[in-house]
Amino acid sequence: MTVLLAGGGLLSIDFGLAIWILITFLIFLGLLWKFAWGPITNALEKREQNIKESLEAAEKAMKRAEKISRENEEALKEAEQKAQQIRKEAIEEAEMLRKERIEQAKEEADKMLERARDTIEQEKQQALNELRDEVAELAIQSASRIIDAELDEEKNTKLVDDYIRNLSNN
Repeated sequence: MTVLLAGGGLLSIDFGLAIWILITFLIFLGLLWKFAWGPITNALEKREQNIKESLEAAEKAMKRAEKISRENEEALKEAEQKAQQIRKEAIEEAEMLRKERIEQAKEEADKMLERARDTIEQEKQQALNELRDEVAELAIQSASRIIDAELDEEKNTKLVDDYIRNLSNN
């Protein structure tokens, strides 16, 4: 206890030293505020601002990317629709062309058939004319034979039989 009462103990307060410590601490805080706190807070504010700007830019880029993606999807759908339309038109055009070619082929076949019929009819008429001419000539020849020969029954029958035989040979 004597140590405590003597004034130099551990729990004794030296007010002069405390005031100097307080003044030094305040000067340190002032210097810290002026030289460290301001730049640190400025740097943190700048960093915060940069992060906000980066986030906003990222958000804008994301929105723009979504918009471009939607536009690309719409363009793709439109391109698919156009491709389907072109495909449909090509199929229709091919079908129409096929029908036209079939119709032309039918028309040509009909014309060829008609020409063949005409040719056959002409040849038939020509053959009939030739046959008439020949029959007329044969009739004249037969008539002249009949006139030359006597007109008895036996000779007449023989002439007709000969005439029929001659017709089947020609």
